[in-house]
Amino acid sequence: MLTVATRLRVLVFLVIGVLALSYVGLRYADLGRYVGYKNYYVVKVEMTQGGGLLQYADVTYNGVSVGRVGPMKLTPTGVEAELRIKKNAPKIPANIQAQVANRSAVGEQYIDLRPTGAGGPYLASGSRVARAAVKTPPPVTDLLLAMNDFAASVPLDDLRTVVDEAALAFNGQSQNLQVLLDSGSAFTREANRHVKPTTELIVDGEHVMRTQNQEAEALKAFGRNAQLLARQLRTSDADFRRLISVAPGAAEQFAGLVRDLDPDLSVVVANLLTTSELFRTRIAGTEELLVKVPQAVAAGSSMIKNGRLNFGMVTTFFQPMPCTKGYESTRYRNGLDTGAGPPLNTAAKCTMPASSWTNVRGAANAPKGGVPDDARPGSVGLPDPATSVLPGALGLPALPAGGPADMGGLLGLGGVR
Repeated sequence: MLTVATRLRVLVFLVIGVLALSYVGLRYADLGRYVGYKNYYVVKVEMTQGGGLLQYADVTYNGVSVGRVGPMKLTPTGVEAELRIKKNAPKIPANIQAQVANRSAVGEQYIDLRPTGAGGPYLASGSRVARAAVKTPPPVTDLLLAMNDFAASVPLDDLRTVVDEAALAFNGQSQNLQVLLDSGSAFTREANRHVKPTTELIVDGEHVMRTQNQEAEALKAFGRNAQLLARQLRTSDADFRRLISVAPGAAEQFAGLVRDLDPDLSVVVANLLTTSELFRTRIAGTEELLVKVPQAVAAGSSMIKNGRLNFGMVTTFFQPMPCTKGYESTRYRNGLDTGAGPPLNTAAKCTMPASSWTNVRGAANAPKGGVPDDARPGSVGLPDPATSVLPGALGLPALPAGGPADMGGLLGLGGVR
C-alpha cells in the first residue's frame, strides 16, 4: 500500500506533466486554437508558386523570427500561404516585400518580410500581401537543367585542349606565381593601410563623375567644335603655308616702316598722352557724342529724298521755361535796327542751378570730369620724375649706357646707338 508521501510525489509529477504537455501543446502544437486561445494573428500571402516553402517554416522580419508559416493551399492563380505572426512581435508595415529564401545550404526555406517604407499602416489579422510583392527563388530543377545544358554545350576536345595548354603555361612557373601572390598580398596590405584616402578618392571621384555627367552636352559640343576646327585647319593648310612663306617679307616691310617713322612716331605717341589726359576727363561727353552723332547722321540721311528735304518740326517753346536769370544786363536790340549795336555782353550766362525747373543751358553746366593739369613747356605733361613714380613698366630703371636710343634700336633693326 502506497504511503501518503508517495501519493503526494505521484500527484506532483502528474501536475507537472500535465502543465508541461499543456505548454507544449499550446506553444508548439498549436492546440490553443481549439480552446479559443491564439497568441498570433493571420496574414495571407499570395504566390505564383510555393518556391519550396513548407508549413511550419520560419517567418522573419528583417532577419528576426516573428512567427511561423501556417497551412498552404492551391488557388486558381497560384499558392496561398498563411503566416501566423506572434502578437508580441514588432509592428510590421503593410508596405513590405516578402522574400522566400534559403536559410542553409540544404535548402531550408523560410519567408522574410522586408519593409519598403517606414510608418503605418501595419499588418493586422486578415491582411493580405499581393502576389506582386512576393519573390520566390527559381526552381532547383531549372538550375540543374541550365547547368546540364551548359556542361553539354562545352566541346570536350576543346576543353581538353584548354586544360592541356593551361598545364603547359603554368608548368614550372611556381616561383613566378608565388611572386604574383606575394605582390598581391602586399598590395592588399597597402590598400588596407590607406582605406581612408582610398574612400575619399572614391567619394571625390563620384563628385567629379557627376559633374562630368552634368557637363556631358558641353563636352560633346567641345568635341564637335574641336573636330570642326581641326577640319578647318586641314582645309586651310595651303593658306597657312602661304602665310608662313610671306610673313618674313611682311615683317621686313613693317620693320622698314618703323625705321622710316623713327623718331617722329615716338614723339607723336608721347604727345598723344596729353590728348588722352584731355579725353579722360571728358569720357562721359565723348561717349555721348559717339552715340548721338551716328543717330544724327542716320536721321539726316533719311530726310533727303529725291532732292527734297522732308522733316517734321515740333515746337517745344516754354517746355521747360527758358532761363532768364543772368541775362538782365543784355540790352534788347530791335531786328530792324541796322546801325552800330552795343558791345557784345560776354558776361551774360544762365546763373540758375542745373537742378532748377528751367532750361539751364551753356557749356558751364555740362557734366565734366575735372580739369587736367596745366602743360609745362618742354614736357609732355608728366609729373616731376624727381618726386613721383611712373606706373607699371614705366617706373623701371633706365637702360644702361650704350643701350638702344631710338625705336629702331628697341626693335632690333640696327638703329642709332
